[in-house]
Amino acid sequence: MKRIDRRDPYAGLCKSILNSVADGVFTVDKDFVITFINRSAARIIEVKEEEAIGKKCCEVFKSDVCVSSCALKQTIDTSCDTISHRVNITNSKGLVIPVSVSTSVLFDYDGDVIGGVQTFRDISAIETLRKEISKQYEYEDIISKNYKIQQILATLPDIAESESTVLIEGPSGSGKELFAKAIHNLSGREGKFIALNCAALPDTLLESELFGYKEGAFTGAKKDKKGRFAMAEKGTIFLDEIGDISPALQLRLLRVLQEMEYEPLGGTSSVKADVRVVAATNKNLKNLVGEGTFRDDLYFRLNVIKIPLPSLSQHRDDIPLLVDHFILKFNQLKQKNIETVSADVLNLLMKYDYPGNIRELENIIEYTFVLCHGWQVEMYHLPLDLLESMKGHDREDKDNTPLASAEEQAIIDALNNFEGKREHTAKFLGIEKTTLWRKMKKFGITFPSKKTSS
Repeated sequence: MKRIDRRDPYAGLCKSILNSVADGVFTVDKDFVITFINRSAARIIEVKEEEAIGKKCCEVFKSDVCVSSCALKQTIDTSCDTISHRVNITNSKGLVIPVSVSTSVLFDYDGDVIGGVQTFRDISAIETLRKEISKQYEYEDIISKNYKIQQILATLPDIAESESTVLIEGPSGSGKELFAKAIHNLSGREGKFIALNCAALPDTLLESELFGYKEGAFTGAKKDKKGRFAMAEKGTIFLDEIGDISPALQLRLLRVLQEMEYEPLGGTSSVKADVRVVAATNKNLKNLVGEGTFRDDLYFRLNVIKIPLPSLSQHRDDIPLLVDHFILKFNQLKQKNIETVSADVLNLLMKYDYPGNIRELENIIEYTFVLCHGWQVEMYHLPLDLLESMKGHDREDKDNTPLASAEEQAIIDALNNFEGKREHTAKFLGIEKTTLWRKMKKFGITFPSKKTSS
């Protein structure tokens, strides 16, 4: 950005442009004295432009980070830009205003640093909306406005106060562990929340993971090791995918639930357990009992309090809320500034069935962050397999549909990202190399990314 200089014939034009933008803009010299402030900045902090110019920026904006971690000072010192840094400023009437700040170094015509420029946006409305959403639709890390889930959330405090075993049933990716953590956090139990995926380990390892072992219990057991029950003492143990454990381990677990005691492998005496048990499964345990693969006595011990979680396709009204949540999450993790998804993208996401539920939606949004370099996620930023699966959904499968165009653009973007290497491109898109070649031929795509003439 050029320094505003009255001798510059373009200075008046630059000032007019800066005064026309909605974001606040001001510049400072190397002593942090304000040299220019646009109308929006003056309006947001409610001062006159002539009153601000010539004063230190900290005197005018009174940010909560002016002394400790001023973004503008860090930028001038390091020559590294700051993008969308949230701070609070105080206007002339003492009102605290949350703003999103971006900063850059300001150079003169010879390339020497003469100060810095800061832009900021009033995000009061966004913060108010976010607080309202948090108040109404968030519970721990659970985000929902769906009435079924809100009904479940309303029961959690009462469930947490009891010591009864809880069984959470729901499809994979529906957030079972989040509900288990919420129960633990509300319970006031002094111990830790310890989770274990029962389907991830074979029986022999699972038993030692649950109950621990004594020195010499088996070859390689050189010292005592605590199991998950011991680690969760006075806390909560979360047993995920409980429907996958073997009948032998079901019997051992039944004793723990009945007697609240267990024996480590190689041990000769029982250990008392003060542990709250929350189990979860993506299967119907009652059906497994009928099939004879799950003990009915263990089922009744686990099924004291049942929490049935719906699949994401059963609470589609939460999809826009979740999309916004994941965009905010990945903006923070990946240092991006994506604001939203396009109407076409949201329309497609609302219609998709999500076999992987909320976890799959999160993965989709994370994928778009790889390809999207602007402020809005478009159709061609979506995963190719998602676009393919939605072809013909409520519309004819023609090559001129938005989905076909998005698929074509996704291939072009991926080819660009991997410099035309088809093997890497196909792997990234989740398709076979031959499938990629066939689609490139279908759309007439060559590399560099351009369409062949028809």
